[in-house]
Amino acid sequence: MVGGRSQTFEANGFKFDMGPSWYWMPELIDGLFTDLGEKRTDYFTLDRLKTSYQVFWDDATSSKIPSNQKDLDALFDSLETDGAKKLNLFLTDAKTKYDISIKLLENPGLSIGELIKWEVVKNSFKLDVLKSVNSDVSRRFESKKARSILNFPVLFLGEMPKNIPSLYTLMNYADLSLGTWYPKGGMNDLAAALGKIAVQNGVQINLNSSVQGILSKNDQVDGITADGIEHHFDFVISGADYHFTEQKLLPAKYRKYSESYWDKRKMAPSSLIFYIGIDKKIEKLEHHNLFFDEDLNDHGEEIYKDPQWPKKPLFYVCAPSKTDPRVAPEGHENLFFLMPIATGIQDNDQIREEYFQLMIDRLKLRTGVDISESIVYKRSFCISDFKSEYNSFKGNAYGLANTLKQTANLKPKMKSKLKNLYYCGQLTVPGPGIPPALISGKIAAKQIMKS
Repeated sequence: MVGGRSQTFEANGFKFDMGPSWYWMPELIDGLFTDLGEKRTDYFTLDRLKTSYQVFWDDATSSKIPSNQKDLDALFDSLETDGAKKLNLFLTDAKTKYDISIKLLENPGLSIGELIKWEVVKNSFKLDVLKSVNSDVSRRFESKKARSILNFPVLFLGEMPKNIPSLYTLMNYADLSLGTWYPKGGMNDLAAALGKIAVQNGVQINLNSSVQGILSKNDQVDGITADGIEHHFDFVISGADYHFTEQKLLPAKYRKYSESYWDKRKMAPSSLIFYIGIDKKIEKLEHHNLFFDEDLNDHGEEIYKDPQWPKKPLFYVCAPSKTDPRVAPEGHENLFFLMPIATGIQDNDQIREEYFQLMIDRLKLRTGVDISESIVYKRSFCISDFKSEYNSFKGNAYGLANTLKQTANLKPKMKSKLKNLYYCGQLTVPGPGIPPALISGKIAAKQIMKS
């Protein structure tokens, strides 16, 4: 189906979103519909979650992150002295970074000139690229819980908060100010809408067609081979995994990067995912739930510094049936378990089951509900599946780590050595996440339109 990693499937009366589950930065996505001469509201509606997410702590308490600013201020005041005042100063700075960065999102990353425009230079000091997220958060906030909430959005950016540029506190503005939303029919509604618009504009979409190679003629792209049949085109954009496209589909002489280059890239995490249907409700869960009842730094070290299966992992549980009754039979709960893990580590059924048991034991500890005898549907997805389903480099789930050396123009270039071949997606500019990945496709299209 259309949507890449944002797929969906149905089983036993449940409807599961397989990939992204957080809908952030809605104005950027709405802007893409406007670019296409469309209105997002004509295709699907959004609900802002009243509780953006819930965090379970190691002291047997939990914090619900409210969408209402007054309630959010009260929460931070309960966490530490002057918490609301500190939060508002922090979010003001985060908004500045967000506003500046949005102006840079559509840069193709092809020349240094993009970064020395006056608008960028005069505001560069506000971006705090030489300061880390952790140092920024820690100098402003004292409580462990406040720090954990504000460090959370960078968990999937590919490094510890101490190694991610403070620029990315812009994610806190997206999180706490712009809010967490849900498309009423599920996350795949976005991809389905864009697919429908494409077809309405004469695009022919071929599903279930495996691409075996990219054709070239006189150092220019000539098309692709799919299912053994040649298809000739003037331009090709690959939204598939960049490494796979370049290393497996292109002749060696047209590869811009070597295998050693890719091996040296720092990758964002992979994930162990379970799609679970149970025959009862869990009252203490919200739509999004973070189990931060173990140490964030310890888990991060086991992802990024010493890659291994974590001893005491943090994990995430999404319960979309809290918001959308259509995704589960009446009286049932639709659960999506996700645990961030290192890329390239061993993956087998035994390991998956060990960690599933760990997660449902922690779920029982924090909510008082044992689901072990209530499971009516279960499916797992992990490193080997990311490789087989998406040709994902090292089984990554979230692309390249967003370190300073892998930001903006330092990401793999979207323009190939082979003329008229372009890349888009999470391994090139602007980066991973639904809005950036969509914008990446827009940038690639604009490059072709300029040709």
